[in-house]
Amino acid sequence: MPTVKGVRWFATHSMCRLFTHICILFGYLCGGAGIFILLEGSAERDIVQNLRDRRRAFLEKNTCVSDDDLEKFIEEVVHAANRGVSAVKNVSQSEPNWSFGQALFFASTVVTTIGYGRVTPLSDAGKAFCIVFAIMGIPLTLILFTAAVERLMIPTRQLLYWLYDKLGHLYKVIHIQVLHLVIILCVHVIFFMIIPAAIYTVLEPNWNFLDAFYYCFISLSTIGLGDYIPGDSADQPHRALYKVATTCYLLIGITMLLLVVTVFYDIPELNLGYHFYLKSDEIRPRTDEVDEQTRLKPTESGNSHKYTKQVDDIQSIRSGQYQSYQQDVITPVTEEEP
Repeated sequence: MPTVKGVRWFATHSMCRLFTHICILFGYLCGGAGIFILLEGSAERDIVQNLRDRRRAFLEKNTCVSDDDLEKFIEEVVHAANRGVSAVKNVSQSEPNWSFGQALFFASTVVTTIGYGRVTPLSDAGKAFCIVFAIMGIPLTLILFTAAVERLMIPTRQLLYWLYDKLGHLYKVIHIQVLHLVIILCVHVIFFMIIPAAIYTVLEPNWNFLDAFYYCFISLSTIGLGDYIPGDSADQPHRALYKVATTCYLLIGITMLLLVVTVFYDIPELNLGYHFYLKSDEIRPRTDEVDEQTRLKPTESGNSHKYTKQVDDIQSIRSGQYQSYQQDVITPVTEEEP
């Protein structure tokens, strides 16, 4: 039988918690896979049966076409579709896949790691260049995103300081920070998810609002499944301009999503990853004790718009817990002599 001390050690040791997290994630993946099987399995079987019926009816109606010839034709169509070339409407498109607008859109999906996979390099030289382009472009793009988020954090923190001024005497710091996070998240969802989804619903004839919202989420999260891509219909007018506009939307939208993530990680109480650091093995005071003794304190610099969390427990300061709760400006804390 495990002892209480052993259970407590398992619950507090970082490697044990990390192993538990891995098990939870694996269980989450297995559960998601099971749900996807239940939701998508029947739809797949319906499509397979429909294709079999269509193929049988076509061969019965067109007896001059052999089954082997039809099979080869279907393989060519599928192969072309997988390379980004549509076979509908007698292989006619308003613009080719490798116009400037299309190429710019493809380049942006490479450096942002979205990678839809609908349009891909066809030549060996193009594949080799894509490797070199991605090796150099992805770090450059990440640096750009980081710089943009750092600059956007300036007005974002100003909003947080304003909330401190207005609500600091009524609510705890964690409550104000969560409110700040909710505001930033709502701005992102409204202006970079809902409104663009409504626009795509109007511009894309075969998309409903759920399809468009699904595309926005899958793209901005850089998952990039590639089942929905704007401007891919054969008769899409101004296709190149449409692709350029979508490229700008993706770059700005991903930047705003990274801003939301940064604001989230600025709240130590919500940063669950902190519990899996090796530093978490150190002896620290209880979280509830620290929370009760934590409040807003104006900085000593005289700037009323800068705040830091003050922890009255000197032991928690010495242990290093105070450092993980500081906000933007570090205020020196000294131990008062009795």
